Amino acid sequence: MSNTTVPALFRPIPFPTASALRGNPVAQAFALLRTAFIVAPIAFGIDKFAEVLTNDWTRYLATEFNDLIPGNAGDAMHIVGGVEIVAGLVVAVAPRFGGLLVAGWLGGIIVNLLLVGGYGDIALRDFGLLIGALALSRLASAQDSRA
Repeated sequence: MSNTTVPALFRPIPFPTASALRGNPVAQAFALLRTAFIVAPIAFGIDKFAEVLTNDWTRYLATEFNDLIPGNAGDAMHIVGGVEIVAGLVVAVAPRFGGLLVAGWLGGIIVNLLLVGGYGDIALRDFGLLIGALALSRLASAQDSRA
């Protein structure tokens, strides 16, 4: 990466204006993906503590990863929840980097689910989300160049 690329990666990008959202499909796609990748990671992160969606997040944690993370599986899922909340907040401020961060995180989740076994359907869904996160990062580049 050149010196000019790194700061751009972390540059805050404002949400598109109402007038841009009315007539620009690129701005609309960017706003949809950005909103989804702010809300979903934060909601799933909070649920690692609240346990509303499932009462046992630990069943999704591969032993190979649990052995690397300090504490027990419940502690590991709280760490995961914290990372997910931070990832959603990063997308809110710097979606170009945040999209890449979420895509990388989803890649880790996919590997984890495949190691656990029996969750290939969820891994495939998360692959689709990974592609969406990469698209968000690319659309953020387009939005940044228009600003």
